[in-house]
Amino acid sequence: MNHSLRRSRLSYAAAAAAGLVAVGAGPAPNAEAAGASVHRWGAPLTDLQPGMADPLDSARGRLLMVSHHGATTAVFSLSGVGPAAVGHTYGAHLHTGPCVAGDGAAAGPHYNDSRERGAVLPVVGPSTEVWLDVTIGVDGWAVAVAHVPFVPRAGERSVVVHAEPTDDHGSAGPRLACLPVSWS
Repeated sequence: MNHSLRRSRLSYAAAAAAGLVAVGAGPAPNAEAAGASVHRWGAPLTDLQPGMADPLDSARGRLLMVSHHGATTAVFSLSGVGPAAVGHTYGAHLHTGPCVAGDGAAAGPHYNDSRERGAVLPVVGPSTEVWLDVTIGVDGWAVAVAHVPFVPRAGERSVVVHAEPTDDHGSAGPRLACLPVSWS
């Protein structure tokens, strides 16, 4: 894929996430000016299984989170994924802990809004967790958008990329890589 098309795909996804594109309407005012909370991160992915070569070893991740009126839209993208992953879907989720090289357990469990609100038996699903599964394109690039009816609490967090797509119970296999995300 050429770079201008990649930029336009990401720009559109970012605009949609920020609520700046409406059906039949042009761009709305800047999300931050409209009172939204906007957070952006981008970095090479941290390898959680350093002894194991995989297509994510040289990949870069980006996350844009826009929260407004008690809801959040997240846009997660990967670039530089190796050609062996073309067509593969990786599960990706916001986790409660930090991104620590070689230590997937440090990322903790998925960020779960029902658990954060004190549920003894948390509800697991795309409306209580931030699920960002990505399918790798021929150019080594992928993007996912998730809309959730909550605002994740600030802290040192991570987006963990798992080996398999997310199933109905939130499982997605081994933790391969992560993107550190932290805000206050």
